Amino acid sequence: MKGDHGYMELQHLRYVVAVADTGSFTRAADRCHVTQSALSHQVASLERELGVRLFARTSRSVRATESGEAFLRSARLAVRAADQAREDAAAASGEVVGTLRLGVIPTVTAVDVPALLVAYRTAHPAARVELREGNSDGLMASIRQGDLDVAFLGLREGAEPGGVASRPLPHEPLVAVLPRGHHLAAKRKVRLSDLADSAFADFPAGTSGRAQSDAAFLAARLERDVAFESDTAASLIGLVAAGLAVTLLAPGVVRGYRDVVDTVEVQDGPIRVEHLAWDAAAPRSAARAFLDIVPAAS
Repeated sequence: MKGDHGYMELQHLRYVVAVADTGSFTRAADRCHVTQSALSHQVASLERELGVRLFARTSRSVRATESGEAFLRSARLAVRAADQAREDAAAASGEVVGTLRLGVIPTVTAVDVPALLVAYRTAHPAARVELREGNSDGLMASIRQGDLDVAFLGLREGAEPGGVASRPLPHEPLVAVLPRGHHLAAKRKVRLSDLADSAFADFPAGTSGRAQSDAAFLAARLERDVAFESDTAASLIGLVAAGLAVTLLAPGVVRGYRDVVDTVEVQDGPIRVEHLAWDAAAPRSAARAFLDIVPAAS
């Protein structure tokens, strides 16, 4: 297959995938450690060879064309296969190489993620780590699609990660997070019924983070008013600190905010279980090495 020098090379496929992933020739060049002009030249050369435009370029964005999307499906497979071949060859000699693509929920507390990464890099200095934050549902979808290797999730008690291999990590009951001076703040414990008349701040409806509290109120046959929604625990705590609402969060998440909010145990509150999840079908060597480290460090 002919490319810039007469033959299409694997590196050309990497450039195309990087542009598609980042939506930018500049960011793609940074990822591939080349100049933007060199990357743009190679992509343009590949487009001339193929006789189609792979990307629609405007002053504000870069997106794959219909032909580009079709090309990307095979290009991604080729890049992954080449990476896997390299990693397998290194693993056979006892070395872990490649990039671990690790997903974490922002509210992970069952493990010390930085400490795990220190242990991982100490044991496998040739490996790299790509860290991504997201909610549990999105992280599970990314594992199923092959875009992530491993992820830390948080689900309501009784819920199991879907379509991925997993094992549970330590769990903890959620606590009520209250504005400073709230009339319930002086109590040692409260019940959901004590909170039901308050305005709530919570994660968006339909997410795993929201399901924990929704299920608990449903089980208690109570209704509540979720007046505010946010994707981040920090924003929820900010709403509580402003006196606008109350919320339910894992105690480890609130630990750094004790000077602006109060917390109280909830006797019949929800329990969150964190999970370590990974690709059940074909975990990469970088992922297998990380999985081996988590039990000893958690």
